[in-house]
Amino acid sequence: MSIPFLDALQAGQRFLFDGSTPTVLYERGLFINRSFDEANLVSPQMVRGILESYRAAGAQVLTTNTWAANRAKLCGYGLGEQLAEINRAGAKLACEALGEGPGWVAGCIGPLGLRIEPWGPTSFEEAKGYFKEQAQALLEGGVDLFVLESFGDLDEIHQAILGIRELGGYPIAAMMTPNDEGQTIYGTEPEWYIRKLAEWGADLVGVNGGSGPAPLLDLLRRFKAVTDRPLILQPSAGLPRIVDGRMLYMASPEYLGEFARQAFQLGVRAVGGCAGTTPAHTRTMRGALAQEQAFVEVKPEIREPEPGHPATVPFSERSTFSRKLAKGTFVTTVELVPPKGASAEKLLEKAARCKELGVDGINVPDGPRAMARMSALAAAVLIEQRVGIEAILHFACRDRNLLGMQSDLIGASALGLRNLLAVTGDPPKLGPYPHATAVYDVDSIGLVNILARLNSGHDLGGSSIGTSTAFSIGVGANPVALDLAREQERFRYKVEAGAEWAITQPVFDPDSLFRFLDFAVPLGIPVLAGIWPLKSLRNAEFMANEVPGVFVPKALLERMAKRSSAEDQLKEGLAIAAELIDRVRSAVQGLQVSAPMGQVDLLEDLLRQSKGGA
Repeated sequence: MSIPFLDALQAGQRFLFDGSTPTVLYERGLFINRSFDEANLVSPQMVRGILESYRAAGAQVLTTNTWAANRAKLCGYGLGEQLAEINRAGAKLACEALGEGPGWVAGCIGPLGLRIEPWGPTSFEEAKGYFKEQAQALLEGGVDLFVLESFGDLDEIHQAILGIRELGGYPIAAMMTPNDEGQTIYGTEPEWYIRKLAEWGADLVGVNGGSGPAPLLDLLRRFKAVTDRPLILQPSAGLPRIVDGRMLYMASPEYLGEFARQAFQLGVRAVGGCAGTTPAHTRTMRGALAQEQAFVEVKPEIREPEPGHPATVPFSERSTFSRKLAKGTFVTTVELVPPKGASAEKLLEKAARCKELGVDGINVPDGPRAMARMSALAAAVLIEQRVGIEAILHFACRDRNLLGMQSDLIGASALGLRNLLAVTGDPPKLGPYPHATAVYDVDSIGLVNILARLNSGHDLGGSSIGTSTAFSIGVGANPVALDLAREQERFRYKVEAGAEWAITQPVFDPDSLFRFLDFAVPLGIPVLAGIWPLKSLRNAEFMANEVPGVFVPKALLERMAKRSSAEDQLKEGLAIAAELIDRVRSAVQGLQVSAPMGQVDLLEDLLRQSKGGA
């Protein structure tokens, strides 16, 4: 059973709505001169099957196939007397498709297809009556909330809200349809209609349809400037084209998935799809939700150790690395990527060279850029056992469910690994296996909670694991996040969950780092700055355009472009890294330096500089 929708909304949950059932009905042969809503009665198995497909794709909210099931539109098909039956059937089919798992059914209501005052002869009172009639039938069918979609007339959607409110305090998501500049068909500006929808009591406010995802994302800044009401975006899959007599929408599922990722990062509370979107689009959007969604359930209070249970190991005693951090010692780490094959010899040679250069630890990424490489856990163990230098294991949420995470973490502890960096993990679509399944049972915040529980001697279910683990818990930070306020909020949550130190994304703009540190330092955990020496102009452009969470200022790209040869570009990249170290060293407690293309010897001067040498 699900909690009431409003309770979930107030608790901060993010929501994935389904896509366009009429689009799939059309794909399956229903002609556009028919009433799509009548399919609830004449083709119920088809409608239910489509909704079940959206549910299987990950939709949490199923919308009824009733967008045009108001009296004004149904009468145009001679179906006016079947209004209540069509709406009740639509709600019942959505409830059946939802099943018993957590989720909600939204009664879908669209415009009347009439001009209301002052533009036409239909009065406000008549319009409100039409909407109230449809909403009553949907309630009888069992809906949990209402979705008002594709309205162009602000006065009309106001009457829809009023009609529903006369039936009770049911949750309402209210959406206008804008042009690419954000205006409605009547020229209403986005700031005005979003403000009015919130003022009239809609619980979620936003837009749907349009010419695709990009224009809706562009409106977010304007919406957030005038309301703090939760926002919902439901783009179409682009503008349709007629191909061989059929309407086809050109925006791919992957494009909608990227839209959802950006929308959630920018603070949108609910996304879904409008015209042209199918279960395939919903599936990719679900991946974005799983990556971004904070796993609140994995934040219970840590239980006190049972009588006789070993005490939690103090931070300063967990590893050499954590002891240095606890003492305030400046530390330097180098990131070495695990090999693509089964031989670890070159990796170990590089780690040994880092040890000679006085590095305090080797960072071992876990499937960076969603690439299949040697297990980071195995690589970290080999480095510690064969080279004798501490590893800092990056542990990603992408590839493991909760059971696998706890098993691997307990195993890592048994093998002697102590330093872990909790990361959410790059989504599979960034790598060579875009169709691989991402798990994301938790994100990095939830993972920190798991680590803190294991350090207290308990698993996630509260059962004793015997000897407590002794993990030194680190987290990532992004000083140039698209939504810096959200990044700061998440960073605070990580610290509250048990994070003890942090490493930033590669820093190319020191001022952004300093602004982030103004927020982060008072939270009381050491911060290491990421330093990425640019090897070439191509490498700089890749970092600027392809690596999520990294910002390379235009001035640095221009500096790299002025160097014509590969050798000169490498020298310039190292010079930029040296300048960045000079700027940031006094503001942080350490540096994570990445070896350009794994070439550790190129770092000798930078590492000497990081340690305070000339």
